[in-house]
Amino acid sequence: MVIILKNFNVSKIYYEPDILNYPLGKKLFEKYKDIEKIPIENHNNIPELRSNSNKDFVKMKSYLIIGTRKSLKWVPNNKISDYLVPYTSSGCMAMCLYCYLVCNYNKCSYLRIFVNREQIMKNIIKKIEENDSELILEIGSNSDLILEETITSNLTWTIKEFISNTIKGKLTFPTKFHMVDSILKLDHQKRIIPRMSVNPKSIIQTVELGTSNLDERIEAINKLADANYPVGILIAPVIFVENWKKLYKDLIIYLNKKLSEKAKEIIFFEVIFMTYSFVHNAINSEAFPHSPVLFSKELMVGRGKGKYTYKNELRAEGTLYIASLLKKYFKNNEIKYIS
Repeated sequence: MVIILKNFNVSKIYYEPDILNYPLGKKLFEKYKDIEKIPIENHNNIPELRSNSNKDFVKMKSYLIIGTRKSLKWVPNNKISDYLVPYTSSGCMAMCLYCYLVCNYNKCSYLRIFVNREQIMKNIIKKIEENDSELILEIGSNSDLILEETITSNLTWTIKEFISNTIKGKLTFPTKFHMVDSILKLDHQKRIIPRMSVNPKSIIQTVELGTSNLDERIEAINKLADANYPVGILIAPVIFVENWKKLYKDLIIYLNKKLSEKAKEIIFFEVIFMTYSFVHNAINSEAFPHSPVLFSKELMVGRGKGKYTYKNELRAEGTLYIASLLKKYFKNNEIKYIS
């Protein structure tokens, strides 16, 4: 199965009425003035959507939910950033069969936009300025900000506001989309760190449904490098499908061939192995009955309630194998972590 969604075509909007007290809320109402709109009490709990069947998963991905973010709690992170920071969106239009947001929100991983961006940014700036050290904040852990940019222009707004109002600190976010042109000419002072997620072509086509293809993602990396962004690459999630060693070796060789010399000078790597759950399994079997089966009783073990990860010995094998490939083909580039 291949699903390609280059544009986010909204079919229905659910909204909290007080969004019209915010400039972005008014802007989105005008932008989608011809789309059916349904008022809701809380973007976190929409009974009409929670009661839908798993087969409705794809249809719900065309819904846009607009509200305000209430929780601004930062979560410590010891990988690429100091904290994970709740930001201006949650969920996504894409349908990656392993998406952890599906695990967290069941089938309600549709795109939610939060219009109180000024409040969120003010909180970020205040905490960064008060901190003695230079913090790196992950603002894209709940969504894809390159995708969101095509709807709200929030990423452009974010970079301008952050750079204009702070003299220290950095922001980072991952993406599986290639639509980076709108941020290429911005003054980012190398304090904005985009990170492109990649996988073998066959996995992108059959598992990361609705995302940009590998060549588009590589082209975006090259553009970001040319614009002097300190760009990173996530090989994520590594999925132990049949013939996985050849697939990931071919991927790393392809990256070495297609990345520009400037990109190869500055990129760093992260490697993450797939986590899966019984919720994914239930939704995928009904919404995508012809998709690859990602759960394996032989390869996986339970980790927490209803969640599965690859067995330790397989993860260790994958760690050594992928690290050796990266050291061979990208010997001068840092591997931030493998987890």
